[in-house]
Amino acid sequence: MTFCEEVRKECNDVWEASFHHPFIAALAEGTLPEEVFKHYVLQDSYYLKHFAKVHAMAAVQATDLLTVQRFAQHADGTCGAEISLHEGFFGMLGVTDEDIEKFEPAPTAYAYTSHLYRAALEGDLAATLSALLPCYWLYYEIGERLKDAKPNHPIYDKWIATYSSEWFEQATREQIDRLNKLTEQLPKQRREQLKAHFIKSTHYELQFWEMAWTKQKWSLETNEVHV
Repeated sequence: MTFCEEVRKECNDVWEASFHHPFIAALAEGTLPEEVFKHYVLQDSYYLKHFAKVHAMAAVQATDLLTVQRFAQHADGTCGAEISLHEGFFGMLGVTDEDIEKFEPAPTAYAYTSHLYRAALEGDLAATLSALLPCYWLYYEIGERLKDAKPNHPIYDKWIATYSSEWFEQATREQIDRLNKLTEQLPKQRREQLKAHFIKSTHYELQFWEMAWTKQKWSLETNEVHV
């Protein structure tokens, strides 16, 4: 198996938990409370800002010009498109300037982005991409699973359409192929180190749904969140 096939198999139980999380189920049914999705969008907008910055760091780590260009394009294009989508959601959800001014990242959003920076700062391009890839890949698989869902809700319909789109599939497959190439000649010990980054991001993705579902804030109740 390729590196990505191996680590995807190892993470399957966590991915299944994401597929069946109440947040995803309610979104697909069109019954997700808009206040819950509003919390998700504000936190995801914060996440995407840092997701884009880590892509820029990956561009610096790349050793060939084409890869530099592609990561810069992902930072500018893919993340820009998603941020634009969220800004559209801001209007539809009635997000105010006061909401933005008072925004504070929830513990999970803060921990997840911190994990991405740590992978990038302490490692190389393979480490950075190992931490970034689950976000692409899980959202793509959720989009594929939900593409025939009919929430009949303008926000949730658009969210599903975005992650089940051809452009998002292409971006995901490009990054899977790139990580497989970066890891194909690596020794087992190094591959295991990279798997650890991927697995942590996979757990943070699951925690992100829970963070949104519970409208997580900083309190004694969040002490079970582990960085």
